Amino acid sequence: MDFGQELKQLLLREPRWTLAAAESLTCGRVQARIGAVSGASNFFLGGLTAYSLDQKVRHLGVDRVHAESVCGVSQRVAEEMARGASALFGSDLAVGTTGYAEAAAERGVRTPLAWWALWHDLRDGRAAVRSGLIEAPGTERTRMQELVADIVLGELVRYLREVRGQAPGPAPSPFK
Repeated sequence: MDFGQELKQLLLREPRWTLAAAESLTCGRVQARIGAVSGASNFFLGGLTAYSLDQKVRHLGVDRVHAESVCGVSQRVAEEMARGASALFGSDLAVGTTGYAEAAAERGVRTPLAWWALWHDLRDGRAAVRSGLIEAPGTERTRMQELVADIVLGELVRYLREVRGQAPGPAPSPFK
């Protein structure tokens, strides 16, 4: 079974869940992969690519003071982006990505890095949150964007397997 079909099956099991995305570093790649799944409109509500800090604050509710202090890249920012996407689209689950697709010497960033987050609104005033850091020394810009999209969707499938009562196993290799 390919990754897209597994994602679809996991989201459409009872109770059915919906998904949204908030992207910065991946610049729409996560949304494109989800949208490539036949029948994605049955679970994917949409996404937002917010590259600038102002747009992350405006549309996703990212805390401006914190985001300014980290140039828009941190675990907290990724989590706030995912939470904001869930709220914006009214989805059960959302993913967020932020980071540097290439080194940025002026900001002290020596290697491409990204934070990803998964937000699951449990609909009882609680949420499950997962996040992680990806560092990829020597990775070229567009390859870093692809890598992060692959990893965040793989982590989404792993999370869904766990909460749906399937053996979690390793994160799948998405769309290969």
